[in-house]
Amino acid sequence: MSACVPARADSARTQHVHPPHRPPPGGPRRFRVAGADVSAAVAVFLIALPLSLGIALATGAPLQAGLVAAAVGGIVAGWLGGCPLQVSGPAAGLTVVTADLIQRYGWRTTCAITVLAGLAQLGLGCLRVARSALAVSPAIVHGMLAGIGVTIAVAQLHIVLGGTPQSSVPDNLVALPAQLANLRPADVAVSVLTLTLLLLWPRLPGRAGQLLGRLPAALIAVAGATAVAALAGLRVPKVDLPSWSSHALATLPEGPVLGLVAAVLTTTLVCSVQSLLGAVAVDKLVAARPPGPAGHVKRSDLDRELLGQGAANIVSGSLGGLPIAGVAVRSSANVAAGAVSRNSTMLHGVLVVIATLLMVPALELIPLASLASLVMAVGLKMVSLNHIRTVTRHREVLVYAVTTGGVVFFGVLEGVALGIAVAVGVALHRLTRTRIRHDETEGVHHVQVRGQLTFLAVPRLSRVLHQVPHGARAVVELDGSFMDHAAYETLQDWQKTHTAQGGSVDITGRRPGTRISEPADADGCRCRPWTPWRNHQCERPQSGTQPGGTGRQDTTGGATGTKTGAGGAGTPGGPDVRPDVAAGSDGPGRSSGPSGPSGRELARGISAFQRNTAPRVRHELARLAREGQQPSQLFLTCADSRVVTSMITSSGPGDLFVVRNVGNLVPMPGDESGDDSVAAAIEYAVDVLKVRSITVCGHSGCGAMQALLSAEPGGAQTPLKRWLRHGLPSLERIPEDEDTWPLLAGRRPADAAEQLCLANVVQQLEHLRAHEAVSRALDAGDLELHGMYFHVGEAQAYLLAEDAGDGVFELVLETDLTA
Repeated sequence: MSACVPARADSARTQHVHPPHRPPPGGPRRFRVAGADVSAAVAVFLIALPLSLGIALATGAPLQAGLVAAAVGGIVAGWLGGCPLQVSGPAAGLTVVTADLIQRYGWRTTCAITVLAGLAQLGLGCLRVARSALAVSPAIVHGMLAGIGVTIAVAQLHIVLGGTPQSSVPDNLVALPAQLANLRPADVAVSVLTLTLLLLWPRLPGRAGQLLGRLPAALIAVAGATAVAALAGLRVPKVDLPSWSSHALATLPEGPVLGLVAAVLTTTLVCSVQSLLGAVAVDKLVAARPPGPAGHVKRSDLDRELLGQGAANIVSGSLGGLPIAGVAVRSSANVAAGAVSRNSTMLHGVLVVIATLLMVPALELIPLASLASLVMAVGLKMVSLNHIRTVTRHREVLVYAVTTGGVVFFGVLEGVALGIAVAVGVALHRLTRTRIRHDETEGVHHVQVRGQLTFLAVPRLSRVLHQVPHGARAVVELDGSFMDHAAYETLQDWQKTHTAQGGSVDITGRRPGTRISEPADADGCRCRPWTPWRNHQCERPQSGTQPGGTGRQDTTGGATGTKTGAGGAGTPGGPDVRPDVAAGSDGPGRSSGPSGPSGRELARGISAFQRNTAPRVRHELARLAREGQQPSQLFLTCADSRVVTSMITSSGPGDLFVVRNVGNLVPMPGDESGDDSVAAAIEYAVDVLKVRSITVCGHSGCGAMQALLSAEPGGAQTPLKRWLRHGLPSLERIPEDEDTWPLLAGRRPADAAEQLCLANVVQQLEHLRAHEAVSRALDAGDLELHGMYFHVGEAQAYLLAEDAGDGVFELVLETDLTA
């Protein structure tokens, strides 16, 4: 005690150098910016500078307004916003809205509308309704952006040809023939050069192309066209930045009140939706980026982002700048450049301020035709073929087309309103569109209902149900997620009548909780097909059921009206599944015979498949039965019950030819050490099934690898020990030097067992190459080998990198494959 606590006399003389619970005094903390943020800020600045001038040109606003908005968006929105890596500024999606406002109310009133829109965004942010903006259908958002892109491209085409754009797309299209007849060659030459550089710069070949490709194509295109125009002495209109002393600021709005309110609402809607969707997209880009040394970037706070955008619009409008929103091009460049914090966005805004004050002579050399062609290219990119494919796949192309056409011919607000109306109409059509079909197969009458069951479908449902003969066996398949009271009563009344006349009814459906009548027996478990047997809770009926009842609850809540036979469970001779025995109650692996707890688990699982999953996969399995199996991969993995191959590979019937054994081992070929079962499967898969790849998959916590590590020489040679001898080469493969261990996503294995699991995958791939069929297919280029490691606790898969020597397993990231 005396060694730890000073004596009272000593403590009285002890003086604290600084007050307790406070950091030691030092100089003021210096503001530091990570190197990655600096490089990202420079890259974003080089993109933002020409685009801001081009967007200002496209709206008809003073060109300085684009620079003001870029600076304010970077500094204010970057500082206050909730998405650290999103870059805000003048956006192409706001071009049509802003141009229309300037045309109607003038520039200074447009600035006032921008301020009011910022105040509205602050109010929405305080109400915390940011998530509600994401409820807008993506088809409407993509259609709005596509319509704006078409409007921008058509308008800027006139400037590219040396003319002046009209106020609307129809007027621009009407005036286009005359403009083509009177084009100005100098403007066209500058525009063509800009577009050529913009297209070819990212595609430069070789190592020099990789180095030069780091410079933004937009900057190179504008700078190259400017240099050529200056050296050639071309007489073309150029950027004119007036003196800051004559810069126009916001004034009190003038105009009809309803028109101003509509203008504020339109600006608020477009700015908010584009910024919030951009923040969500940035989160996806950051999640797909490999983790860096600077740590994890926080996910976006959408309400804070709305507040930051509102504050930026207030400042921008007050200083005579364009409306501000999150910009996809600059944000994606910021993420790709490796930015790690909001400092990159703010620094880019500071660089814009510096350029605005110091680079005016250089900026005034830029031809307007070069900026116009740059903005035209941006507008064309807003019509994304990927978005069109996505909305077509989701059957929302009508919503997309109507929104696009409405924005092009009527305006942004009108186009969005039309898109919302069509989206509501499509949703109602889908809700009321129900397909009902009646078929007879081997004496069983199948009634298939596709779609939602509402009162509008009751007449057709009743007519089809009464086509089923009295006393027949019927199966009603419900493939929908909604059933109203009228349809429920119709189906229930028919079920009672049909069963009373000696028939049987089996009702299946994909809806959890669909319940036509009370369960007739004990099988009232409402479990999904993938619910594990162990430790899951079933929703049991509150009251007991009488044997021989007419209704039975299926495993997903869908009721059946099949009469129970002597064996119960609705199937003659079937197992008696009792409600008072929960699945797994006797513990895993314990069984008291075919009707014991384990048998009941198996029977319940089979019943769930027959009622819920089988109707969905029956057609596909029938096709596979006719055509035979044609798998593309041989998947060799461990017999561990936690490794579910179809789940971790998102594969279905017929996709994988799976071989499982203890330890995912591939014995070397040969009479002495070979194993005919594994060798036969390999030969059959390669020579007969013609698989194109073979994957060896290990996993964390493998019992076989742990047994290898703990095995002692000698002792009785059990079947397990004899089998595990095929893993001894993996054990010998582990080097003593830790620097040469296999790596898992850049880190070393957590323990010796994980180290052995990784080394075993690499070793078994070498064993595969020794098999004659595999070697022959590899030499012919018809086969690929892959290594995989599945971490059970993390639910994360790792793939062995190609040409990785003794093993570097790379993380398989979540990717938006529909984007």
